[in-house]
Amino acid sequence: MAAAMASFTVNDTITKAVSAELNIGEILLVRGLVAMVLVAALAWYRDALRSFSVLLIWPVGLRVLGEIGGTLTYLSAIAQIPLANASAIFQALPLVITLGAALVFGEPVGWRRWLAIAAGFIGVLVIVRPGAEGFSQAALLALASVGFCAVRDLATRRIPKDLPTVFITLLTTVTVTTRVLSSLSRSAAGRRRPAMRSACSPSPRC
Repeated sequence: MAAAMASFTVNDTITKAVSAELNIGEILLVRGLVAMVLVAALAWYRDALRSFSVLLIWPVGLRVLGEIGGTLTYLSAIAQIPLANASAIFQALPLVITLGAALVFGEPVGWRRWLAIAAGFIGVLVIVRPGAEGFSQAALLALASVGFCAVRDLATRRIPKDLPTVFITLLTTVTVTTRVLSSLSRSAAGRRRPAMRSACSPSPRC
């Protein structure tokens, strides 16, 4: 777990560093392609490959949607606000998951946990500072990522246990990367069309 958290920190730091040179779509594409190769190799090695039709299972589909939303909003946030602020806001995720587990799954939450949840949300408000001059709308992206990731993690609880975890990870990675690639392709096509019209405008044949 410590190694995983260290990896997330390194990943976020690199993303913040390159965000001045690459847009979020390009960063996601590079990350996704590398992750796809590594996770696919691990899934093949563990004989965990399954049909992609499992996306039709609603918890799996909901988890993928949560991952897409969480990834896009969080990376957009750290590209615009200090990494420390985004990370601090994201620490509210366990609190939101606990709240969601109590409301959605009816899991018991004692008064101490409710106090911790309230204190955590107050801490987030201190960081976000709504209404203050230092308020940044990008902080709302970090808050949105918390919501998306909470949906992702709560949906994971309902995924059938016979589906390998590594395959769910591969499925999520492929879906996110494919979505990003599609968006980049449409954006590139949209930029080419005005350029072609501009190039053709002097000619009576255009």
